[in-house]
Amino acid sequence: MKLLEPWKLALISLAVVVFLALVIGLLAYFLLMDPEMYFYNGSFKITNVQYTPDFDKQTSKEFRGLSANIETLVTRAFRASSLNKKYIRSHVIKLSPDARGVAVEIVLMFHFSSNDNMASYLERVRNILLQGLQTNTGYLQVDPSTFELSGMKKENGQNLLNNCCGIRILNSPFYSDRITGGRTAQEGAWPWQASLQLSGIHRCGATLISDSWLVTAAHCFRGQRNPSLWAASFGTVIRPPKGRRNLRSIIVHEQYTDTLRNHEYDIAVVQLASPVEFSGDIRKVCLPEEFSVFPPNTSCFVTGWGALQDDGPSVNNLRQAEVKIIDTDICNRAEVYSGFISPGMVCAGYLEGKIDACQGDSGGPLVTADSRGIWYLVGIVSWGDECAKRNKPGVYTRVTYYRNWIAAKTGI
Repeated sequence: MKLLEPWKLALISLAVVVFLALVIGLLAYFLLMDPEMYFYNGSFKITNVQYTPDFDKQTSKEFRGLSANIETLVTRAFRASSLNKKYIRSHVIKLSPDARGVAVEIVLMFHFSSNDNMASYLERVRNILLQGLQTNTGYLQVDPSTFELSGMKKENGQNLLNNCCGIRILNSPFYSDRITGGRTAQEGAWPWQASLQLSGIHRCGATLISDSWLVTAAHCFRGQRNPSLWAASFGTVIRPPKGRRNLRSIIVHEQYTDTLRNHEYDIAVVQLASPVEFSGDIRKVCLPEEFSVFPPNTSCFVTGWGALQDDGPSVNNLRQAEVKIIDTDICNRAEVYSGFISPGMVCAGYLEGKIDACQGDSGGPLVTADSRGIWYLVGIVSWGDECAKRNKPGVYTRVTYYRNWIAAKTGI
């Protein structure tokens, strides 16, 4: 066997050393420069808005409107600054009464590298936001002298957000594909989604509306309403789940009847045996107010573990699909559902088919985001003519129609 010449061995050794150094350097770079999320807690007072009790409820039109204006003001300040690429978003946590108007508490989120000077960044964040409040020429009149800002521990910031409804994992991409053949949802993208399991087997989806209550479809419990046989799991994967709870009670709408062709009053609420702990992967969705309107062509997402084709088996990984709300008059046309769509129902999907929920998705959420990026429950997967057929879009229980019923049963 012929040995390599010394100069060739030295060259190979040098190449190996350079390669290892490059790999180690890249690993070190990404470990040091990998951005982490940092939270800041800010407060100030608005003097040209009169406080009303409507600001007590985060889902009210008044709270959402004022919060949107505040968050736009804050975002505009950072988008025009040197921290543009570091800034993620801001979120109004609380609006409180003040003798001069409204007191605002807000959380700001940034991506900074672990080796950045955090003390320096705190000062920069403070100065940029203060300047934005001082030079604001928009609708809001802010008293800059009331402005305060402090850093927060990551867990404290996350806890504040966890207690707000409709917030999902940040910077998660949307996938516009059908559940029947679509893409898998990212972990944490739909943290209010739950799986309802009968004797350990997935049967339906459900939506978390508090730390103790789920809302789902009444037909999921057809033939079996004993809560001791049911459990709920959370996370994007059924096995192994992020969390699991037994059920304490199942409340089906009083006017729902267990007949195969009945689709009216298809709603139920489920109480967990013990509350869940909110996290980035487990959070509650926002319930819309009774008079909220989601007009035709509103973009929504439906999620679930249902079959990929009609009469197929359920899947283990949560899937998602973007669908559009369809006008009820169109959905009631003879060639579609021929008058079967009642006021307590809403159609969503596409008349050409191809994108739809399917068996096993029943009871799961149909959600849409408002201008602030907060997600609201529009509908509950209820029924349809097979899956993704032409002129047969998905039909959902309309949540606003049953909003008072949900409140009466759960106090939410």
